[in-house]
Amino acid sequence: MKELFQHAAITDGITVRVAVNFLPEQSRVEAGKWFWVYHIRIENGSDRTVRLVTRHWRITDGHGAVNLVEGEGVVGEQPILQPGQSHDYVSGCPLSTPQGSMEGYYTFECHDGAQVRAAIPFFPLAAPATAG
Repeated sequence: MKELFQHAAITDGITVRVAVNFLPEQSRVEAGKWFWVYHIRIENGSDRTVRLVTRHWRITDGHGAVNLVEGEGVVGEQPILQPGQSHDYVSGCPLSTPQGSMEGYYTFECHDGAQVRAAIPFFPLAAPATAG
């Protein structure tokens, strides 16, 4: 299955692409729980080898409440990307509202110790009207 990446951001040669889908089978609308899955592809288009060291997310629900999430790596990994390589992973986001948004950045470390803060593009979380 070919994924359709709906959102992208490029920072210093590092491209972050996002595809997001609402999962009705993981949601419990009657209990006020909505769930989305997102597929991230990180592409190293720079001429440097980089290691993803931390993630920083800003998750906003439909009421405007913000949840900041920070941590090491992504899904338990700190991938190293040579020039031209990419890394994919899938994760999920539950909300207590049928809409919201996510955005943020990854911090990458270069072999020379320099750091790059690569933007994760803003993307909306929106359940279909029939789901809520």
